[in-house]
Amino acid sequence: MNPIFAALPTTIFERMSALAREAGAINLGQGFPDARGPEDVLQAAADALLHGSNQYPPMAGMPELRQAIARHYHHHQALDLDWEREIVVTSGATEALAAAIFGLVSPGDEVVLFQPLYDAYLPLVRQAGGVPRLVTLTPPEWKWTEAALAEAFSPRTRVVILNNPLNPAAVMFDAAALQLLAEYCVRYDVIAICDEVWEHVVFDGRRHISLMAMPGMRERAVKIGSAGKIFSLTGWKVGWMCAAPPLSKAVAKAHQFLTFTTPPNLQAAVAYGLGKEDDYFTAMRLDFARSRDRLSAALTDAGYAVLPSAGSYFLCLDLVESGVVLDDAAFCDRLVREAGVAAIPVSAFYAKNPVRSVVRLCFAKQDATLDMAAQRLAEARIRFTA
Repeated sequence: MNPIFAALPTTIFERMSALAREAGAINLGQGFPDARGPEDVLQAAADALLHGSNQYPPMAGMPELRQAIARHYHHHQALDLDWEREIVVTSGATEALAAAIFGLVSPGDEVVLFQPLYDAYLPLVRQAGGVPRLVTLTPPEWKWTEAALAEAFSPRTRVVILNNPLNPAAVMFDAAALQLLAEYCVRYDVIAICDEVWEHVVFDGRRHISLMAMPGMRERAVKIGSAGKIFSLTGWKVGWMCAAPPLSKAVAKAHQFLTFTTPPNLQAAVAYGLGKEDDYFTAMRLDFARSRDRLSAALTDAGYAVLPSAGSYFLCLDLVESGVVLDDAAFCDRLVREAGVAAIPVSAFYAKNPVRSVVRLCFAKQDATLDMAAQRLAEARIRFTA
């Protein structure tokens, strides 16, 4: 077996979900909503399945979807993209990440990563022969410093991978932080792979800023998006990459030997969905924010220190500030077994020197589920602080 993958443990999401099933626990670990998603988008997929083509669509994606992506980003983020030369549709954002990394990283290239990080980044970088250079972010701000960037970047740096908003920390990086990172990319002639799947799931009046929009980044950024996150349809696995033609050609060559293409009916439905009125996106954000606030208020009342959540489906608890005497892994293990709630220890998102005091919870659930989980968490805190 390939040693890179042989050495990998079972993902923390699969392990905690399996424990949740065994214990009959409420699963706030794995990040997916328990709602159906928008009915009109589902209907568009069903109609396209029954009445449209079900044969191979173009490798780069159906023209109607690529055109919709270009219009969507022009409207929502003021980005001008050439749909024919600068957009490639993928089977989910993880496939987009794989294609971008395999297409742009050569053996020996250094790749700057920010931890806590999405668990696919490291094995993909290593499979491409890249050398990870880790920047560690810590709560409660989860911000990088210029000193940290100066230590991580070098003449051997080829790529930086940025997840913004950041899963699992639920933080958004502001224009000043992005500007600083862009300056380092330009200085060292580095390509940025921008994992921006949570770009629409942002709260409290915030607006997503793409690293691609920063000065000097239009020609050196690969922007990755996800229909699964935008429409709460995580099982659809429809993603895309947006990049200037030289980069787009490179990542498309990798894509053609990964999945080659994506189900055409789902592409047609996503094209429809991306053209929805602004009211849809506003209502979606408000609904998630309401769920976030409901769970956050209940846990704060129970004595937990809840960290701010600016974007994504997640909020985090600081166990030390909550008076809990366990580290995050021990807390999550006891929580699912003894209290019937599955959560994720954030230390699992670190490759080395992990922060062991933060736990991630998914709030994209029905009110009754959140209320029951909060009650169980409140009872657990009493036991775990004794």
